[in-house]
Amino acid sequence: MSAMGDCSYAILDQRGVLAVEGGDACSFLQGLVSNDVRRVSPDQAVYAAFLTPQGKYLHDFFMVEHEGAILIDCEAARLADLKRRLGIYKLRSDVTLTDRSGDYVIAAVFGAKATAILGLPHSPGAAIRFGGGVAFVDPRLADAGARVILPAVDASRALSRLGASVAEIDAYDRHRIGLGLPDGSRDLVVEKSILLENGFDELHGIDWDKGCYMGQELTARTKYRGLVKKRLVPVAVDGALPQPGTPVMADGTDVGEIRSGADGLALALLRLDCLERAADAAPLIAEDARLTPKKPGWAAF
Repeated sequence: MSAMGDCSYAILDQRGVLAVEGGDACSFLQGLVSNDVRRVSPDQAVYAAFLTPQGKYLHDFFMVEHEGAILIDCEAARLADLKRRLGIYKLRSDVTLTDRSGDYVIAAVFGAKATAILGLPHSPGAAIRFGGGVAFVDPRLADAGARVILPAVDASRALSRLGASVAEIDAYDRHRIGLGLPDGSRDLVVEKSILLENGFDELHGIDWDKGCYMGQELTARTKYRGLVKKRLVPVAVDGALPQPGTPVMADGTDVGEIRSGADGLALALLRLDCLERAADAAPLIAEDARLTPKKPGWAAF
């Protein structure tokens, strides 16, 4: 079975788990992150971001409740930074922040039968208990598949029982990139990127009715004043895959930048005016490669 067949899974070694526990865990996070934490439960996972006070990207992650704790599925290499930044705002709240990465394994399950094989509905964020941990449909986009957070001691056994084929991380990356989904700081620039350039509105990463959170004012102003000038989109790469950060040029003009890539596909942050006239515009070039952008079906621009 191929990685893009009925169902495959890939271990996400680059992800970690931060547990938020205590009587004030929900209200504590509610005032800090971009989505409504009150929706997080054993039955529902939520995608959210943590921003600077100026509304610039710091972290994005998935949240789901398991055994009384809110588990945050985040970038392992940046977990300590997330924990430190959240800890600044604890004050006297009844909240404990614990790195549980050593206790859990995170995997992505993807392919046409990814949600069905786990007994999940094809609905973003739907969650169930699985293998002593939790499985949930990707809250951004159900077509992305599902994610599982499993106790490390039982992870191999639980995953083998799925009957899915084992895939390398590059196969999941190609799946993700083809759908136009960002992967944390690989695709967003820390303390620089804004959420609406990267699809967080359409990908259910922002709750516009929840009230104040860190960076909420700039995020709302960007939306209601129509200030978005660039968008992150998948591009087919004809030629050698450019390195992240490579400028994208059109007729000698800088119109964007390459982000993560895999196997002939990449994500690129491109100017909207360039995308709107793509059919008649000069070809998009990054180093010696020619790029063909594709607007994701979920995107509203």
